[in-house]
Amino acid sequence: MILHKRVFFALVAVLAASDVSAQNPAGPVYGGLSPGDQLVITVWRKPELSCECIVAANGTVIHPLYREVNVTGATLPVVEERLRTFLTRYEQNPQFVIQPLVRIIVGGEIRTPNIYTVPPETTIAQAVAIAGGPTERGRLEKIKIIRDRQEIALDLSRPDSDAAILQIRSGDQILIGRRGISAREIVGPVASTIAAVAGIVGIFLR
Repeated sequence: MILHKRVFFALVAVLAASDVSAQNPAGPVYGGLSPGDQLVITVWRKPELSCECIVAANGTVIHPLYREVNVTGATLPVVEERLRTFLTRYEQNPQFVIQPLVRIIVGGEIRTPNIYTVPPETTIAQAVAIAGGPTERGRLEKIKIIRDRQEIALDLSRPDSDAAILQIRSGDQILIGRRGISAREIVGPVASTIAAVAGIVGIFLR
């Protein structure tokens, strides 16, 4: 019952995030690309100029052609303009689209803890859903975000919470908290341990 309730709240949070995003004409808050993120470049009718590129440690794109284009710490329009300027060497009027994908970590009491690469408009609630939702011991009201060496506490158990629409940033670590251990969970293992120890002692006393 607890698990079903938590999954229900997670789904509600995701839906709330989607509705708010659709009503927000300003678009997502883009925090820029960091090393390890990806930049998908699709140039029309030029597959040799298209790529799913990784951002290098020095801020450029790991690709034979795009190594001189710096993409970190810049807004999306600036990155697009830099690429347009570069592509004019090969096309008079290059037609292309770019899609940034940022890298985040989802861990703690989550069903599929891992490193994920997602669009920057992804919300925290959506990231939790992508990782499979909380485990049976996961606490949606106790989520911690580690961002820029700072911790942000979030409560995703309430559908009306502003936390449901908070968007991820590159390098975010999303950690799902764990509920307390019940007395039954403690007594069971302890009783088994005592019985095992008593059995071993009995063998030596024979």
